[in-house]
Amino acid sequence: MKWSWKIARIAGIDIYIHATFLLLIYLVGISYWNQLGTMAAVVSGVGYILALFFCVVLHEFGHSLTARRYGIQTRNITLLPIGGVASLEKMPDDPRQEINVAIAGPLVNFVIATLLYLYLKVTNNHAAAEPLSLTEGSFLFRLMIMNIFLGLFNLLPAFPMDGGRVLRAALALRMDHARATQKAAAVGQFLAVGMGLLGIMYNPFLLFIAVFIWFGASVESSAEQLKSILGHASVRHAMLSEFHSLSPEDSLARAVELTLAGSQKDFPVGYQNKLYKVLHHSELIKGLQERGERARISELPLQDILHVDVNEPLGTLLERMKENPAQMICVTEGENVVGVLNLENIVEMIRIQEAVESHHRSRKQ
Repeated sequence: MKWSWKIARIAGIDIYIHATFLLLIYLVGISYWNQLGTMAAVVSGVGYILALFFCVVLHEFGHSLTARRYGIQTRNITLLPIGGVASLEKMPDDPRQEINVAIAGPLVNFVIATLLYLYLKVTNNHAAAEPLSLTEGSFLFRLMIMNIFLGLFNLLPAFPMDGGRVLRAALALRMDHARATQKAAAVGQFLAVGMGLLGIMYNPFLLFIAVFIWFGASVESSAEQLKSILGHASVRHAMLSEFHSLSPEDSLARAVELTLAGSQKDFPVGYQNKLYKVLHHSELIKGLQERGERARISELPLQDILHVDVNEPLGTLLERMKENPAQMICVTEGENVVGVLNLENIVEMIRIQEAVESHHRSRKQ
């Protein structure tokens, strides 16, 4: 995530803080100074927020370490003003495992709250009757209450929060994953509207969280729909089977001729079934400017072309294309070249499939 800085690495997981988190610390410090006017109060207030976000980190480790039990790694944990985000490689495909991963975070908060309660009880330092606010009340008692609140709040069935993921997993036990995600996302957006109205009337921070939930649910639903499409598609479904190739001895004029004659902009370069380079349209234009039409294809700085099997799943290929989504793919079946592929072809196939599925859903309704 941009504007984030690494502050630690624990259990093989990098922990980052976002720039906006520092703004939160500043605002908390100013709030304490305005109310109490002492540096001791500022230090106490900032210390409380840091302790609270340490509990948030433990919450995210609950998710991360549970996911690790199922072979899923966590890329990093990032602290934001609204909480923490554990960037898991993916959520488990098994709904029961997803429930365990989702519920692990709130359980950590409840365990922390229980330990704090026992400590306060043993030390006779409980303060249930004390007023609680940003600046008043026992430090540990406020921390206990906030952990209970965090645990309960995250269990709200507002997808993509933890409770929403539990709801999605429970639905996925009785229907396909994509449909379960759509239903959970709809519930999450419904609750986001209610939370937004409460935010307008009582607390603007709730409005901010509502917006986060609304768009988070929308993104998760779209991503799951895309995953469903890619899960049933291979390279064969998206490749371009009718294409032109160039040999290294061809002139740039030949590339211009093929470009103007059709819709193909990038061309694999090589000999028959041995295509090993690619001429991108941008390289062609630059070559024409610098060398002219008579220059040979081999004189240009061509990129290597990636080869994939025609039966490779599209989802797997997209993972490989993350580092260079603009590259052209040479599709092979055995030793024969049967097509080419780029990100534009994949996007077009996804759009068509989404339109077909949308038609089927409308007919069922």
